[in-house]
Amino acid sequence: MALTYQDIRTNPEIRTYITQADASLRALGYTEHAFAHVTKCAETAATLLRDLGYGPREMELARIAGFMHDIGNVINRHDHAISGATMAFRILDKLGMDPADVAAVITAIGYHDDKTAFPVNAIAAALLLADKTDVRRSRVRNKDAASFDIHDRVNYAVEKSDLTLDTAAKTVTLTLSINTKVCAVMDYFEIFLDRMLLCRKAAEFFGLTFKLDINGLDLL
Repeated sequence: MALTYQDIRTNPEIRTYITQADASLRALGYTEHAFAHVTKCAETAATLLRDLGYGPREMELARIAGFMHDIGNVINRHDHAISGATMAFRILDKLGMDPADVAAVITAIGYHDDKTAFPVNAIAAALLLADKTDVRRSRVRNKDAASFDIHDRVNYAVEKSDLTLDTAAKTVTLTLSINTKVCAVMDYFEIFLDRMLLCRKAAEFFGLTFKLDINGLDLL
């Protein structure tokens, strides 16, 4: 059965798991991991694949993987990529998705966690780029600036964020405008350097160079 992204994003079971997973992360003090984040990851991953010449089905699977990639947080933040992939397998198999499509989705989910991530296929690579570059002020839920931790400060400091693919130059660039009165650029690297290196690996899967531009400076 060719399940669609619309089927997945409107599925009550999946939406319940995403909602509860985000509630757990909120309790732990994490930035937003709810529908804004997973929808952005879904659409960014699909757009990257479209612009790189992949077909509609790969784009649809990237959307599905992006939308479901963080459901494992409903169990625990630790190893959430593995638990999320396991949950996704059960859900998608029960819904009658074709095994090859299930495999593509759960592989992307299972390989997205920072410590074990790797661009093992195009969908996984697109999801890594989409997920690891989603840094923005609107993800900060803590309203008390005086109690910001470093993740709050860095995300809140980002006033503009764009991920741009240039197929002619063979580059994919994350361009950030950071308010250095809120946090230093070095703070960004302190918590996100590993993620930027993952983006480099993901870009290389597509034969691209990953570039990072912060406040007009080419830093990676």
